[in-house]
Amino acid sequence: MKTPSISTLFFILFVIFSCSSAASADDHDDFLECLSEEFHNYTSISRVVYTPANSSYASILRFSIQNLRFTSQSTPKPLVIITPEHESHIPPVVYCAKENDMQIRTRSGGHDYEGLSYVSEVPFVIIDLINLSEVTVDAEHKTAWIGAGATIGSLYYRIAEKSPILGFPAGVCPTVGVGGHISGGGYGILLRKYGLAADNVIDARIIDVNGRILDRESMGEDLFWAIRGGGGASFGVILAWKVQLVDVPERVTVFTIDKTLEQNATQLIHRWQYIAHRFDPNLFIRILVRRVNSNQDGRNMTVRASFNSIFLGGIDKLLPLMQESFPELGLLREDCMEMSWIQSILYFAGFPIESREVLLNRTQPNVRYFKAKADYVQKPIPEYGLEGIWRLFYEPEAEEAEVILSPYGGRMDEISESAIPFPHRAGNLYKIQHLVYWEEEEAQNSDRYISWIRRLYSYMAPYVSRFPRAAYINYRDLDIGVNNNEGKISYERASVWGIKYFKNNFDRLVRVKTAVDPKNFFRNEQSIPPRWTKKDD
Repeated sequence: MKTPSISTLFFILFVIFSCSSAASADDHDDFLECLSEEFHNYTSISRVVYTPANSSYASILRFSIQNLRFTSQSTPKPLVIITPEHESHIPPVVYCAKENDMQIRTRSGGHDYEGLSYVSEVPFVIIDLINLSEVTVDAEHKTAWIGAGATIGSLYYRIAEKSPILGFPAGVCPTVGVGGHISGGGYGILLRKYGLAADNVIDARIIDVNGRILDRESMGEDLFWAIRGGGGASFGVILAWKVQLVDVPERVTVFTIDKTLEQNATQLIHRWQYIAHRFDPNLFIRILVRRVNSNQDGRNMTVRASFNSIFLGGIDKLLPLMQESFPELGLLREDCMEMSWIQSILYFAGFPIESREVLLNRTQPNVRYFKAKADYVQKPIPEYGLEGIWRLFYEPEAEEAEVILSPYGGRMDEISESAIPFPHRAGNLYKIQHLVYWEEEEAQNSDRYISWIRRLYSYMAPYVSRFPRAAYINYRDLDIGVNNNEGKISYERASVWGIKYFKNNFDRLVRVKTAVDPKNFFRNEQSIPPRWTKKDD
């Protein structure tokens, strides 16, 4: 079959794009013409280029959106989506986006809490890494190379294929993309034993603003430091991570104990605050707090705290440890289950522990509307402070609200605040994730739910970290500050949110950004800015 010429392909695309809005036609056309010039064999990439005129565009865009807040008609859409099949497809996209003043949003799993991996207020292109998802595990050397488009679930699955006694300290949600997860730090149920996912990265591949494909050696230690917790999207397109796998026992023990307010949940949470960060590093007990009905007819409400735990060892070791450390919880043998590490991953994700294949699924079973915030607690919240939270949970908007308390201590206390950009180490008792969900029929009332979580966040101010009130970039929250979307971003404006995420590491991130992307091509509402000089004016 005769291969169409580049000019013919461009003419076809031009005709297609003439059906799009006139306002964006020039952006489309110039970008696509640039791509056709950069790719001598344009057919090699044309099958992974999607535009609003393409029948698959909407489904490709929607597939990895994990928050329905960003699916409305008014949500800005990309002019083009690229789903590269090889890393060599990406440098021309970077070049052509620069040439046409278009921003790039890079999406690995679509879990950015504010949609910044697939939404922008200015003309933009999405590089969707869904096809760059290979995971290669070397069990002998206890390492793995992970494509940035892979999910945490697929990583766990591939590790378990090779060894029952290797694991990795990443997150609980299996559909989260590895590219963004690790670049923001990435924590999970092994953090007290092994720290964050980013603490266990030993190499990486990234495409920089000049289209160069760099590894740790060629990028240098400053950039390698910055992308492990500083948000990779500020510095380039993360292609892959090489990670050090960690040892896990053949059998671990899990339990979940539910306690309502009537069963002394407040007193148990209060006690947990004093001891959870001091537990044996092999023991992790988080608390999930939700409102529930206290009787079958649903007329009465209460608050339930679920003490959700993993212990890296057997029941016989756990029971005396709990009796010594947290006897108030009243853990019994029948509360506990022994299982393999990979089964514990399924348990924490809410799946049947024998359904390992579900970890390869990229879609969540229930995508909803939500808004989230984060806090760090450095002094135990008094019981009356906790009771004020419960009062907010009785408000109508809190029907599907949740707070998750995750203990620190252990390995997290041992790693320096400046080892990687993620600074929240010793001195933090635990982290709080505040969440509120609502369903599609309530979409028109989204502001009510967002207002509720802002009231909760305001209420928490006296009880959490201060100067700065710390936050976690993987629980992105645009309420704490944003950059301007166009023009130069001032250091002062960016530092409003930047110091909350990165504390004293923010200045080093700015220095790295200035060195590797001085004109600030890779940017978003919360990207690291370069330092501008007078000659830049």
